[in-house]
Amino acid sequence: MKYDFDRLISRKNTGCMKWDGAKALFGNTDVIPMWVADMDIPIAHPITEAMKERVEHNIFGYPVHHPESVMESIIYRMQKLYSWQILPEWIVFTPGIIPALYTSVRAFSRPGDDVILQGPVYHPFWSAIRDNGCHVSENRLLLNDSHYEIDFDDLKTKFGTRSGRPSAPSRARLLILCSPHNPVGRVWTEEELTKIGEIITGNGAIIVSDEVHSELLFRDARHTPIASLSEEFEQNSITCISPSKTFNLAGLYASAIIIPNARYRRKFQEARKGIVPGPNVFGLTAMEAAYKHGDEWLEQLLVYLNSNLEYLLDYFERRIPAIRVIKPEGTYLVWLDCRKLGFVPEDLKKFLTNDAEVGLDEGSLFGPGGAGFARMNIACPRSILTEALKRLESAVTRLKPL
Repeated sequence: MKYDFDRLISRKNTGCMKWDGAKALFGNTDVIPMWVADMDIPIAHPITEAMKERVEHNIFGYPVHHPESVMESIIYRMQKLYSWQILPEWIVFTPGIIPALYTSVRAFSRPGDDVILQGPVYHPFWSAIRDNGCHVSENRLLLNDSHYEIDFDDLKTKFGTRSGRPSAPSRARLLILCSPHNPVGRVWTEEELTKIGEIITGNGAIIVSDEVHSELLFRDARHTPIASLSEEFEQNSITCISPSKTFNLAGLYASAIIIPNARYRRKFQEARKGIVPGPNVFGLTAMEAAYKHGDEWLEQLLVYLNSNLEYLLDYFERRIPAIRVIKPEGTYLVWLDCRKLGFVPEDLKKFLTNDAEVGLDEGSLFGPGGAGFARMNIACPRSILTEALKRLESAVTRLKPL
């Protein structure tokens, strides 16, 4: 293999949130941080070379709002991966997907409206809704054995009459979809996405689809952009993509928001005006290089991540059976069911941080459905993963039986 993903590269004292921010977050300098979704793995050589070339130009003025070569790389990517033909005018650039979520809620709803999400889900979804004065309408996922599913019957009720005195019609204006889903790791099937699309568009609402993990797939999983399934879905969807997770470029802040509907695109641009800028020159440079030249690296990364996942699954089954692993179909994030340990959420976080000295995202962060769970990032050299698992095993072994 061309790339050595086992190689340890210290990220301490580099202004790195994951490692240098661990003390402030966990209150313990000895934790192994496996929380925030970035990789302890160096990026693809072609991206590094493109960045060096841009630096050597030695002038870093304002970039154009619609860089032609970057748009071409996005169009090429969507066609190559999904046979989805998009147009250049559909693409809007933002410095990340979270700003795009906030902008979407602001653009397509009003304070007091309902916005649907499917918890347990990435915590900024909750904030984007509440910070804009809207109400969370949770279509909570169902955990059947070790597999999460969508509660379609409940999803339909989100457009029914609101309870209360007096009763009122539903004010659900949009669904924020996580596809693939963070943190439970589901890669939604075409059938599931079609059902979602029919319910949402059939009730006159809009789908905002966060597809940032769409290229991080295990084994035979296949991602489908919901907008690619029909013209109706396409015209009523905002699709958010970025190389930030796939190619480990989160610190460069560059995302592409695909909005085929011209009216919705104008509303989105109006809502972001003066608040949400575009990406910087380095983010755009890295995005283009990743989408055009990053596939060799990505293919090898996926093999490595799958190996890490299989190693983790085997380790928990043999040595930490008290914690159940929800096997992901996508993302490099693993959802751990810790409920058998018997902790309330605050005590689970203390146990993981102080006793196991492993820094994980405590599940309640992702909504009420995450209580008793934790999220682990396995995009790291095997030696880091092994040490974290050994610490978890030792801490669980020391627990007194309930």
